[in-house]
Amino acid sequence: MIYGYTRPLYNDKQSKNQLHSLGNKCDRIYQEEHGNPKKRDQLEELLMEIQPGDSILVEKMIALADTFHHLMEILKVCEKDNVKIHFLNEDIQSDTLLNIYLQDMMMYMLQFQSDNIKQSTTQGMYKAKQQGKSIGRPKKADENIKKAIAMYQEGFKLFDIKNETGISKSTLYRYLESFDGEDDV
Repeated sequence: MIYGYTRPLYNDKQSKNQLHSLGNKCDRIYQEEHGNPKKRDQLEELLMEIQPGDSILVEKMIALADTFHHLMEILKVCEKDNVKIHFLNEDIQSDTLLNIYLQDMMMYMLQFQSDNIKQSTTQGMYKAKQQGKSIGRPKKADENIKKAIAMYQEGFKLFDIKNETGISKSTLYRYLESFDGEDDV
């Protein structure tokens, strides 16, 4: 049997790209309803279902595993069960991993790690938004910015401006550029 596996990812929230990649290449596709690393019921079901000689197709490594350690665990389980995993995006199969050049393998691992960071960051931001938390660096108060710009225009040193207003040099310059040409600062 050829099994497919998908889960929502940072750049494929509905798993449409993954389903398209898997196309009609699979006898059965297991689809997670969430992209969280915990409680991956469909992955557990798939790993319980596989038999020697079966294959698992996934679009890319991040779809299957959440960490390098997790990926290695799944690879070991599948190797023990004589099951092949084919990563379509990377165009590698678990039984040929040892034949890949080290440089290529490192590139795949770096991409996997990058995807993993994007996945967890996206999930964290989504959870924070749902809890009503603001995302990103807090904005400086308008009064502090106006005071910093006025001090700069009066010839104060950047060190003194930062101590007085809390506005850093780079932030001050960014605001000066945006206010460039405006007289009512």
